[in-house]
Amino acid sequence: MSQTFDLRLARARMLAPRVRELAFERVDGAPGAFLPGQFLQLHFAGADGAALKRSYSIATVAGDPANPTGLIEIAVSYVEGGAATRLLGALAPGELVQASGPYGRFVLGASDRNARYLLVATGTGVTPYRAMLPELVRLHRERGIDVVLLQGARSGADLLYAHEFDAFAATHPWFRYLPCLSREPRPVPGRDDRRGYVQHAFAELVPDPARDIAYLCGNPDMVDAGFEALKACGLTVPAIRREKYLSAR
Repeated sequence: MSQTFDLRLARARMLAPRVRELAFERVDGAPGAFLPGQFLQLHFAGADGAALKRSYSIATVAGDPANPTGLIEIAVSYVEGGAATRLLGALAPGELVQASGPYGRFVLGASDRNARYLLVATGTGVTPYRAMLPELVRLHRERGIDVVLLQGARSGADLLYAHEFDAFAATHPWFRYLPCLSREPRPVPGRDDRRGYVQHAFAELVPDPARDIAYLCGNPDMVDAGFEALKACGLTVPAIRREKYLSAR
């Protein structure tokens, strides 16, 4: 059930040259309850005083030892001239912002019986998959799923949370992490790094309508291209779950 509440910035860091991670605590002290894959809306006034809202997926990993108090983490992309960029790019620890949520149905289905998840993202679209990691561990334990995460970026510097996904893949053999870099490789490429766009890697994964459910999150062009490519592989529309990130000013 969604609520409106105030958030206080607890800490911030740069995840990439144009992406800032913000970690908030609820001013009322209530837990930041959400389903992995859901998002919050932040409310603020534009330069002309108009009421504005922007949506951000929650990146928080439940039980993360680096976040023992369960701060609500989001990743904010820099948008030239963007109203949210003016606010969130300069927000300092201790300052407040109003929020509402959680919202969204881009979550792992309770009735899913698939053998494999294909998780596909560009940019900050990878944040819901970070939040899903504990749930994926539970699903693997319960029914032996496999997972492939395809993360697209221009260069290694633009890969969000890459070190976390690398470490997770190294300790969970059923989870593959495939960074897909369209311009520059990582300084130290991983074993599963790929060149090109995420949808170029579909062929080697051989999407199978009998065992796969796919999630697409991020740039609308990628989501649309990925959707058509996966349909061409035989996946049905209900087995391809989509969330588009639009860069609003």
